[in-house]
Amino acid sequence: MDKNTYLPFLLDTLRLLALTPSPTGMTAGIERQLMAALKETGLVPWQSRKGAVLARLNEGEGEGILLSAHIDTLGLMVRSVKANGRLRVTQLGGFPLQYAEQENVLVHTRDGKTIPGTLRMNQPAVHFNKDLRTAERNDESMEVVLDMRVSSKEECQALGVSAGDYISLDPRFVKSGDGFIKSRHMDDKASAAILISLARAFASGEASCRRPVYILFTNFEEVGHGASAGHPDGISDMIAVDMGVVGEDLSTDEMKVSICAKDSRGPYNRALTGALVDAAEKHGLDFAVDIYPFYGSDTDAALSAGHDYRHALIGPGVSASHGYERVHEDGLWNTLELLGHYLKTA
Repeated sequence: MDKNTYLPFLLDTLRLLALTPSPTGMTAGIERQLMAALKETGLVPWQSRKGAVLARLNEGEGEGILLSAHIDTLGLMVRSVKANGRLRVTQLGGFPLQYAEQENVLVHTRDGKTIPGTLRMNQPAVHFNKDLRTAERNDESMEVVLDMRVSSKEECQALGVSAGDYISLDPRFVKSGDGFIKSRHMDDKASAAILISLARAFASGEASCRRPVYILFTNFEEVGHGASAGHPDGISDMIAVDMGVVGEDLSTDEMKVSICAKDSRGPYNRALTGALVDAAEKHGLDFAVDIYPFYGSDTDAALSAGHDYRHALIGPGVSASHGYERVHEDGLWNTLELLGHYLKTA
């Protein structure tokens, strides 16, 4: 794959995905975007009943390889409309609420409106609230304040806001400095952009595999059941392409492709993981092998649902996971390169 061609495409795709709101449970818009992107490459994508997007990249013979990324993100939902017209929230996915404090948000109502607001402490003024620095951040102490002239529950409901409405967080997508990208939801839109780029390479003949290769974009990963169903027949190997964790005693950073040996559910398949390590070493990629104790992937969901696969996990290094995240174009490229090199000889 030519880096000068595919890296700009990957980055443009990533930006479009990042700017499309898709909190878990509200992913129809990004599903349509993915379907269109895959059709543009000449593929014939389809969707599962849950809304996951799938495509077959080649003909191939023998047992298939399934590559997955997830398109759902962290977010919020309206738990209730308070008497003062502000919103109590509940979280979608596992993240500390302080990671979204003072963030701009959009409330998506059932009748199709998007209403802007801010997630903040109930009493956010340091000149008033002496306990602001030490107060616990939770759904009782924080609220969404709408950027509308409402001061009562009735006025807020008149806008169409009600319990169960989705709330998306402003991604604040920025290309910054020497190849860095800062944005929310790089977990896992970075990997989704990588798989779309891989699909383009297969369509152009710049990537190949002797076995059938499928890609799967799941939409409930952040709540644990993304890849539990809807798989093509004939799969023997599944590789989740998800974020690599950046932490103090880990080797992964934003410039590397991460290969995970073990997560919170246990070890990944030794042979398949080893084959990925061998491919990374053979082709001189910048990579790291790490263990992630507070992590679960779509392959974990697949195996828990009873699928009999060899499984592995790779992905670009993502710092500040579940917050305002950061990736680097080198980590994205190393991940795409690893997939291309591995599949060519799989």
